[in-house]
Amino acid sequence: MAGQTSVEQSSAWKRFWSRGGFWRALLLAAVYLGVYELIGFLLGLAVPEGSGLRAEKGSAGDVFFSTALPIILTSILLFAFAASVGWLKELFARQTLGGRRWMWIALIVVLVINVGAFLTIDYAKAGITLVGTWLLAGLFVGLVEELVTRGFVINLMRKGGHREIAVALASAGIFAALHFTNLFTSDQGLGTTLLQIVYTFGFGICMYLILRVTRTLIAPMLVHASTDPSIFLFGAFPTSGNPLVLLPALSTYIVIVTGFILLIVFLVSERRRRRAEVAASAS
Repeated sequence: MAGQTSVEQSSAWKRFWSRGGFWRALLLAAVYLGVYELIGFLLGLAVPEGSGLRAEKGSAGDVFFSTALPIILTSILLFAFAASVGWLKELFARQTLGGRRWMWIALIVVLVINVGAFLTIDYAKAGITLVGTWLLAGLFVGLVEELVTRGFVINLMRKGGHREIAVALASAGIFAALHFTNLFTSDQGLGTTLLQIVYTFGFGICMYLILRVTRTLIAPMLVHASTDPSIFLFGAFPTSGNPLVLLPALSTYIVIVTGFILLIVFLVSERRRRRAEVAASAS
């Protein structure tokens, strides 16, 4: 009897998430954010800033305990959730819905910015330990944030029967909304947070298009993984006299403009694709 009850509960759990839909995507993203913030808060209590292990703000130890370790622990829970609902294979399988050639623009723009940032970092001043810690943190930031917003959210939206325009907007919109908590968990002001939200929405559109055109979730994960370390290290340890500094220095605005222009192109393209599908089915 106990075994039967366990199986029924497991089936109910899987059925609940397999129905998909926007509110389930929103719920999952909110729970992820709450768990991540809670882990970070508890680690902050266990290893406070300035302590022996963590050291001063901005150090390798601080980056590890404030950024890398919380996201690493969160990633374990997210993979456990994916396994519990049986999604691991489909999340990382080749996407059935492909993209168009113009979508490569999103990949090219973000990679050019990131390469420009990596080429204009003062590595001697930053130090190998800090650079390595940021690369580790960036790898898991890309893994987790893309798993949630380009993996879980998109999967739930598609299971809910939403059209691809709604899927893209939900993926980028939820991704942007997750960053609103920076207003309360950091010392940045409202203006900076709002600009960050607009930037992350544009960045989210780019990541969605990268998912479409490469047909694999691993691609936006890796591109995203190269973004945070390159931009943060460039911001703290920039070189001078290199014309490439313009790329990371203006990256926020470049990504916003690129994301919104490509969004407009995507809206037009998707409507044409839908009309073509309707005409083909009718004939």
